[in-house]
Amino acid sequence: MGLTIHYSLKAQGSDVQAQKLVQALHQCAQDLPFKEVGAVALLSGGQCDFNKRNREDPLHWLLIQAAGSVDVKQSRRAGNGEGSSFSFTVPPTQVIAFTALPGKGCEESNFGLCKYPAFMETSDGPRKTKLSGWRWSSFCKTQYASDPNCGGLPNFLQSHLTVVALLDKAKELGCLEHVSDEGHFWEKRDLPDLAQRVGSWNEMLAAFGGCLKDLAGDGVQMPISLFPDFEKLEAAGQDKFPPALAQLAKLARQVTHAQ
Repeated sequence: MGLTIHYSLKAQGSDVQAQKLVQALHQCAQDLPFKEVGAVALLSGGQCDFNKRNREDPLHWLLIQAAGSVDVKQSRRAGNGEGSSFSFTVPPTQVIAFTALPGKGCEESNFGLCKYPAFMETSDGPRKTKLSGWRWSSFCKTQYASDPNCGGLPNFLQSHLTVVALLDKAKELGCLEHVSDEGHFWEKRDLPDLAQRVGSWNEMLAAFGGCLKDLAGDGVQMPISLFPDFEKLEAAGQDKFPPALAQLAKLARQVTHAQ
């Protein structure tokens, strides 16, 4: 939970062309103020399956994000109501990607392109993946770069804008498919608005975190609770719960005190 940038890339062409695109993004990342930029990973076959790597593997998170997901809707059968649906994960057959850390306190961002098999064996039999060409779908949570211990608002703004700048490069290269920026900076390019939004998110998350701690005790830990100004944020966020979180907080109080 926290302010996040979601993005997807897409390209056609040969392995060499895909590698050139990712290398161009990698060079741009090195020219931007990322705190760290990893090497480009070239993987194939079983090397691409995150299930075959332990959690400490430096590529584990990148490969989790590299895995494709396909939703399947099954037609209604007699006696089965409106039918059912399920999703299955599709490990890529090829990965060309790298990891870049935007800033202290920020989640790592991953960029690249993958190829996927045309069919995948599932519990319901073989299924078409419909994941053609080269693709990438990922996200980066920048929210906690705003922790005063990490540099506060200036650090958050630099981290968030650094990710946006690399996505601008992907657009220039013609491989950007979609961006969804919860800070709305991607479409608005309004720095004061972004600063206000991350402040509101911090207050809302602190208030919700405080609610959970009141209900479940100090064993509940959220990254926002480590902010040095957590109590101030918690007090300021009492009236900032979005409807879904307000409803969840109400339900949590109800069931916690039911016995």
